Amino acid sequence: MNDSSDLSTFGMTTQLTVIGHRSDEQYGFVNPPLYKGSTVIHRTLDDLEHRRGKFFYGTAGSPTISNLENAWNHLTGAAGTVLSPSGLGSIALAFMSFTKAGDHILISDSVYAPTRVFCDSFLAKFGVQTEYYDPLIGRKIEKLIKKSTSVIFLESPSSGTMEIQDVPGMTSVARKYGLKTILDNTWATPLFFKAHTFGVSIEAGTKYLGGHSDILLGLTSANKECWPTLRATYDSMAMLPGAEDCLLALRGMRTLHLRLKSAEKKALELAEWLLKQFEVEKVLHPAFQDCPGHEFWLRDYKGSSGVFSIVLKDEFTKNDLRDMVENMKVFRLGYSWGGYESLITLVNPSKIRTVTTWPYEGFVLRLQIGMEDLSDLEKDLNFGFERLRSGRARSALSKL
Repeated sequence: MNDSSDLSTFGMTTQLTVIGHRSDEQYGFVNPPLYKGSTVIHRTLDDLEHRRGKFFYGTAGSPTISNLENAWNHLTGAAGTVLSPSGLGSIALAFMSFTKAGDHILISDSVYAPTRVFCDSFLAKFGVQTEYYDPLIGRKIEKLIKKSTSVIFLESPSSGTMEIQDVPGMTSVARKYGLKTILDNTWATPLFFKAHTFGVSIEAGTKYLGGHSDILLGLTSANKECWPTLRATYDSMAMLPGAEDCLLALRGMRTLHLRLKSAEKKALELAEWLLKQFEVEKVLHPAFQDCPGHEFWLRDYKGSSGVFSIVLKDEFTKNDLRDMVENMKVFRLGYSWGGYESLITLVNPSKIRTVTTWPYEGFVLRLQIGMEDLSDLEKDLNFGFERLRSGRARSALSKL
């Protein structure tokens, strides 16, 4: 059952236990071995000169890396996958594969902030013009396309504000004009959204694939049309991740489906609870009907993960917020998501957006829901809201 073509009749959890290793080539061991090294020995001068063999040198990869690439191809249905030392590294790789000096690219205004920094600094230095668009623009993005446009970059949902984009609609416009589309699909993973069918897909394996907050890894997968260019760019840069991180990602893959379903259930229950809290103005969760782009989530996605945001009412100060988040017992202040620990992060959409106006004045908190008991998460947030209210009360008394 090692041939991926034999797996189509099996459930996803079963498939995740099978892909990415071949016990018959591993002396019967169920887990793949760790290959580390730079030099590869060649049997003949002809082999050496013509770089015969799949792994002619360490920069060409290794069986460990190949195991993960092949497994990811199976999950996504991609023509090919390459691995990078971080999710941002994979985003950079995709841009450098499909842009050149003089190009114009379209980027969602709600994009992950480091993506914006890369476009505005690094790509701008090489003559690539970035234009930002409303994440809910849909097919109307056609109005922004120029003769020099080469790439449309999507992030769905937005990692801080949760807008779901009309990926099929926007990519159909891109195909009409011969443009490449790149999608950051980290929130959904290939289990909840098959992004590769629309062009190039980016995933931060740091998050749900790794699952334990102990690796940095990026995966870039491409369809048949985009794969040769992506692979050629990758080979010219040799930006490989560490073999240990690839092995940990393969380990995380075995439980990916179970962890995602658990995170989905717990996050939905917590989001419903948060709707009832006085301090919360808005819950931004793609599965909720009033979340921007919910209709596209309902149409295109198979589930939701454990990351969503809340908007607090516009009556709390920064000191009130500090009292709340710095004294949490379960939720911790930190970036990233997909690990076993619950995290809370302050998001400031109005600070970075340039073409859309964020409609809320209250603080925005992004929550990553981990493996803790739901009752403990609710209790921790409840005590946090009490501190938030106490801070507001102290501020009111000080003005008397």
